[in-house]
Amino acid sequence: MSEYRFPRQDAQFVLDHIVNFSGLCAEIGHDDLASGLSDAILDEAARLGEQVLAPLNKVGDQQGAVLGEKGVEETAGFAQAYKQFAQSGWPSLVAPEAFGGQALPKVISTAVNEVWQSSNMAFALCPLLTQGAIEALLTHASDELKETYVTPLVSGEWTATMNLTEPDAGSDLAAIKSRAVPEGDHYRITGQKIFITWGDHQMADNIIHLVLARLPDAPAGVKGISLFVVPKFLVNADGSLGERNDAKAVSLEHKLGIHASPTCVMSFGDEGGAIGYLVGESHTGLACMFTMMNDARQGVGLQGLAISERAYQHARTYAQERIQGTLRDGSRVNLMKHPDVRRMLMLMKSGVEAMRALMYLASATGDQLENASENEAYALQARVDLYTPIVKGWMTELAQEVTSLGVQIHGGMGFVEETGAAQFLRDARILPIYEGTTGIQALDLVGRKTLSDEGQALTLLLQEVETELANMVLPVTLSGALERCQMGVDNAKEALAYLLANPKQAPAIGVNLMMLLGYLLGGWLMLRAAGKAQELSKQPSADTAFLMTKQQTAHFYCEHYLPRIAMHLAIINAGGESLMAIDEAQF
Repeated sequence: MSEYRFPRQDAQFVLDHIVNFSGLCAEIGHDDLASGLSDAILDEAARLGEQVLAPLNKVGDQQGAVLGEKGVEETAGFAQAYKQFAQSGWPSLVAPEAFGGQALPKVISTAVNEVWQSSNMAFALCPLLTQGAIEALLTHASDELKETYVTPLVSGEWTATMNLTEPDAGSDLAAIKSRAVPEGDHYRITGQKIFITWGDHQMADNIIHLVLARLPDAPAGVKGISLFVVPKFLVNADGSLGERNDAKAVSLEHKLGIHASPTCVMSFGDEGGAIGYLVGESHTGLACMFTMMNDARQGVGLQGLAISERAYQHARTYAQERIQGTLRDGSRVNLMKHPDVRRMLMLMKSGVEAMRALMYLASATGDQLENASENEAYALQARVDLYTPIVKGWMTELAQEVTSLGVQIHGGMGFVEETGAAQFLRDARILPIYEGTTGIQALDLVGRKTLSDEGQALTLLLQEVETELANMVLPVTLSGALERCQMGVDNAKEALAYLLANPKQAPAIGVNLMMLLGYLLGGWLMLRAAGKAQELSKQPSADTAFLMTKQQTAHFYCEHYLPRIAMHLAIINAGGESLMAIDEAQF
């Protein structure tokens, strides 16, 4: 099985030349990062990911978590890895200094999290959810709850989960039945939740569950949902851990992939009711939880990038080493010599680089938002909101193709578990499903993010892309690629106009609009990278091989992925009425 190596040079290129990291650091008052601290952070993250987490990835796939007498027992080696992870301070990167955090920019955390997710996605799901819970508590919890729960989460002493889904309520949260009854300064929580990632384990001293439930006076529907902190172990007034709460994992799901990540059925209240504490105001739980969910959605988009990178590295190594076929002179050759294998590898490579550029840019925009003036904040919030469903939806769908290509490059051996290629495909398959399916991301994009403001945020983004493309200085070899991308902007404008003119068709055309925009934004950023590579190649100390490859990869992306924009537009223009009118009897 191939080793994982963090693509340090490409990540640094994106930081420097796609998101203008030094300019961002100056803007948000973090000049120390631009002067070398970020290099040390990324180097240390790469070392931990490559040497500690990556070797456990296959072990976790083969020896997943199990439910025993003590609760869920994680894969052997994970507890030691988590201890090293927490003691090194990695959970604290972006948290406020007041709670023991380092208050670093999100874009650095995104680059670091790419390491964790590529090296061992099952492991990395645990800190991913903890980070989302920290965001939710900082935004919505009372000072008392923050004081009790945030600092141990930031230090990594405790981890956290998100408890939304129930057996009779998948994505339809209006149907949840879990109850919360007031009792003095707390509530008694009863109910069952399913699909709870890292719902139980022995790696940390405590697990903090964020649970959606209904109060006795709750109105029907999503407006009657409240959010509660429900710790695995109750916390005493002095911060020490008390007795075990009435919240337990009662079974584990047997999954297609991410075997080392325990996906639990959680039961609250088997012995009288779990003690929980209200987060925010009564009946505002969904808004509170969406803070965590939006954080997680960008994190899942990052997983799409990360698992694709890992699959690409694996397939590239195999293609370099596997001898298959002969030339006319009779000499034996490796798979790299076959044009169709190179085509598939370039689809993987260019797709990964486009995803990385968009992911880092979306994170950097979040950093700008956190440090924006009141006048700037509205537009930046709209841009972050617009990026989120595209990052989550497009990147996780593209990851299905990229990881499948990884299997295909291996040929028949890709279908054999021993080569390891199949694990990445299996692990990736959950990504378009959890934290809101692709269809839900599309509904969010066309509804909350586009129709709600009559397309203003999307129009502004398309105008910015159009202007930048018009002013790009590119080598003549990329003139055709530039024309394709400019045509893609025109296609996106046409798709937006159709949506605004036919809002009732939004549910039927949303996925195609989302995928169209993903491919377009990827092309825009790949050409930005190519333009910068052309500029840098003139410097005496330039790494000409790397910079030429950046230009060639951008050309390939535009030639092979951008034509899909026209296909998605054609489907949109065909209209959604016929799809919406299909009767169930036709199936």
